[in-house]
Amino acid sequence: MIEHGGPLPEARTRRSWARSRTAVGALLCAAVVAGPFLPGSFLSNGVPRSGVETAAAEEAVALYGDPLDLCAVTDARLPEISGLAVSGSTTLAMNDGGDAVTVYELDGSCAVTGERTAAVDPYDPEDMALAADGTVWLADTGDNRLSRTTVALIALAPDGAATVYRMSYPDGPRDVEALLLAPDGTPYLVTKEVLGTSEVYRPAQALDAGAVVPLEQVADLAFSLTGTEGGPVGRAGQLLVTGGAVSPDGAVLALRTYTDAYVWALAGSDVPAALATAPVIVPLPAAPQGEAIAFAADGRSLVVTGEGLPASVTALPAAGALAPAASTAPAEAVGATATAAGAPLSPWTAGAIAVVAAAVLVAGVGRLRRR
Repeated sequence: MIEHGGPLPEARTRRSWARSRTAVGALLCAAVVAGPFLPGSFLSNGVPRSGVETAAAEEAVALYGDPLDLCAVTDARLPEISGLAVSGSTTLAMNDGGDAVTVYELDGSCAVTGERTAAVDPYDPEDMALAADGTVWLADTGDNRLSRTTVALIALAPDGAATVYRMSYPDGPRDVEALLLAPDGTPYLVTKEVLGTSEVYRPAQALDAGAVVPLEQVADLAFSLTGTEGGPVGRAGQLLVTGGAVSPDGAVLALRTYTDAYVWALAGSDVPAALATAPVIVPLPAAPQGEAIAFAADGRSLVVTGEGLPASVTALPAAGALAPAASTAPAEAVGATATAAGAPLSPWTAGAIAVVAAAVLVAGVGRLRRR
């Protein structure tokens, strides 16, 4: 366990590219061979039929107005924004990767006005959340090569103190780019899956800076194609979860893919129950690599941005209130499945998407700064 200063264990370890290429190659072969023989629900298990889809689309139109570009980040210190949070008139942003924990403060023009730093070298930070007490939580959970034995949450307190909490999955490595921090302080990690079925994990016990805490799976989320354009991997980007946020008042939560936002009503801190209901799907403006999402100061409007410079910071203005879900699953229901509405895929299309996405990963991992 690394406390303050010095790199985390993975940051000191150089993983073999051959190992990651073998894993992705296996995925390619599985997609090609198995795709045509899997059920038609492959990538879209239990997709709600057209009535639900229409209702969700109409509600999205009613809840959110046209996208509004707020400003553009041009500062060379923020070339790969993957996490956002809003605190009053200040927007907090973090990079994907880096050799130190750094959170940048932005004003209304997207200019950097300050930094919050800690002498901790993360492995692959991917998302962030702002707690009610002002602590910034960073999800050091990225794992493109599926090689990490542990992942971490880093709590950056308002006074600058940083605490690292190590965690491990019950069933092998996962790549995670989305963090949901429930109002009661419970963190939820949502995996990024090429085949569209994301898993949701939370700590099985209280976080402990002196021990590795096990994670437990509490839900599945089956994403499917929406038809929204954008992202670096074509249609596959419609399936990959890249960020998450919970509103300051705890009444709404959101996840995003490269192309769309998914918004759920949240009662109390029961994130699994919320995710077991049908979300409102909000198409996002096309972006090269959209990875960050937050709720604006009003607690309902969405703010999104992504990697690359200049990085447009865009708001989806709230135009209505999200009604509480009519029914939810019990909070203790581990493995409850929710489905994000979209167009069902044929087996061949599903396999093709898996091949394309995996090929992009093969090409992309080589340029990543992952240790």
